[in-house]
Amino acid sequence: MQSRKVLVLGTGKSGICAARQILSLGGHVVLYDSNKELDKLKVLKNFNKKDKITVIVGDLGMSDLIQVDLAVISPGIPLDKPFVKLIQAANIPIWGEIELAYQSSKGKLAAVTGTNGKTTTVSLIGEILKTTYDDTHVCGNIGNPYTADALDTRDDSATILEVSSFQLETVMDFHPHVSCITNITPDHLDRHKTMKNYAKAKETIAVNQTEEDFVVLNYDDPELKKFGKRKTLKPKVIWFSSSHVLKDGFYYTEPEIHYVHDGEDEVLLNVHDTNLLGAHNYENIMCAIAVCMNMDVPMENIIKAIKKFKPVEHRIEFVRERNGVRYYNDSKGTNPDAAIKALLAMPGPTILIGGGYDKKIPFDEWCKLFKGRVKYLVLIGQTRNLIADCAKKYGFTNVMFAEDMDEAVKDCAAYADAGDYVLLSPACASWGMFPNYEERGRIFKECVMAL
Repeated sequence: MQSRKVLVLGTGKSGICAARQILSLGGHVVLYDSNKELDKLKVLKNFNKKDKITVIVGDLGMSDLIQVDLAVISPGIPLDKPFVKLIQAANIPIWGEIELAYQSSKGKLAAVTGTNGKTTTVSLIGEILKTTYDDTHVCGNIGNPYTADALDTRDDSATILEVSSFQLETVMDFHPHVSCITNITPDHLDRHKTMKNYAKAKETIAVNQTEEDFVVLNYDDPELKKFGKRKTLKPKVIWFSSSHVLKDGFYYTEPEIHYVHDGEDEVLLNVHDTNLLGAHNYENIMCAIAVCMNMDVPMENIIKAIKKFKPVEHRIEFVRERNGVRYYNDSKGTNPDAAIKALLAMPGPTILIGGGYDKKIPFDEWCKLFKGRVKYLVLIGQTRNLIADCAKKYGFTNVMFAEDMDEAVKDCAAYADAGDYVLLSPACASWGMFPNYEERGRIFKECVMAL
C-alpha cells in the first residue's frame, strides 16, 4: 500500500477501519460516501490531522478517480450501484474489506459463513481457540472488522472470521486454512436476486483452498451436499449432521454428539451438559469442533470450552422469567429459517413477536409451524400484513398488530400464562424501525425488564 492512492467506498465502521489500515501502511486514502448530507468534518474526526486522507460525498465523478490504484468496497454497498460501475469502467480493481485485511494478516485463519448460525459458531470457536492460542482474534461480520485486527496478527496468532455473502462477493486471494458453511437457505434475495447467486457467493469461501485445507459442511443441506461432492472442490470435506448417522464426520442423535473416524464411533459430548438450546445449536457445536480440531486444538480443550460457553446476545438469549413466563430475545433471527429454529427450540406454548423489513423472502415454512406451537402472534413493521395473510393461509388467526416494541411486549405479557414462552424472533431485518438487530434486541430487553 506504500504511496498507493486507494478509494475506500463507505464511511461506516468497515470503511473507517479499512481506511486506517491503508493509512498505517503508507497509502493515501480517498474516502467516499454517496450521502451528500454527510458531515465531512465529522468523518475526518476518525483520523489524525497528518493522515493523507480526502473525503468525497454525493456524486462520484471520473475526475475523482485520477491516479486511484485500487478501490476497497464496504460489504453493505451493492455491486450494481452506478458509482461502482463507474469504477469498474475505469479498470480500477475492487477489493472487499476482508481481502484488504487478508493481504496483511498472519498466523492461522479459519472462516465461517452460512445463512444462520454464524455468530454463535464463530463466538464458540473463538472461546475454544483461546484455550490454545495466546493471541486469538474473533472478527469479521461479527462486530469487529477484520481490518481492525489484521495488522495486529502474528505468525503464532489464530483468527476466526464470520464472513457474509456480501463480503465474499469481492474476494480474490482470500484463503482460510479451515472454512465452514453452516447452511444455505433463502436470505438477502433483495440483493442477490436468485438463490443460485446467493449460494454461489457463500461457496466462494472455499474457492482458493487447496488439498491441504478443510471445509466443514452441513450434510443435511441439499445445496451443500451437492457442493461437497463437486470434483472441482479441493479441500478435504468434513461433514456434520443432526438428521443422519454418518460413516465419517460428526453427527448428533439425542442426547449426544458423535465423531466417526478411522472406523470408530466416538461419543464426544452430552448436549445437556452445555448451555445451548435446540438442534440448530448442536449443529453449531459440531461446526466448532470440526473447525478447531483442524486448527490443532486438543479435543480435551474443545469439549471443556463448549461446556462453559454461554449463548451469544440476541440469539435465543434468555432475558427473564416473570409470573412463570420466560422471555427470550432472538433479534438475530432476521430470516424465516432462523426464526423457525428459534421457535422449534421453545419447549412450550409460545407468544411470538415477528415482522420488520421486507427482504423478499416467503414466510410459508415459518407460518406452517404456528398451529399448535404459537398461542398468539404479535406483528410489527413493514411486513406485518404479509405475515398475517400468510399465517391465515395456514389456518392461524390469533394475530395482533403493534405499533412499536413496547406495545408488542405489553401485549405478550397480557396474554401469556404461567408456563408460556415469549419469543422475539422477527424473521425479518430490523431496518425501518431500528438501525440494526442489536438495537431491536436491546429495546426488547428494556421493555421486558420494565414490565
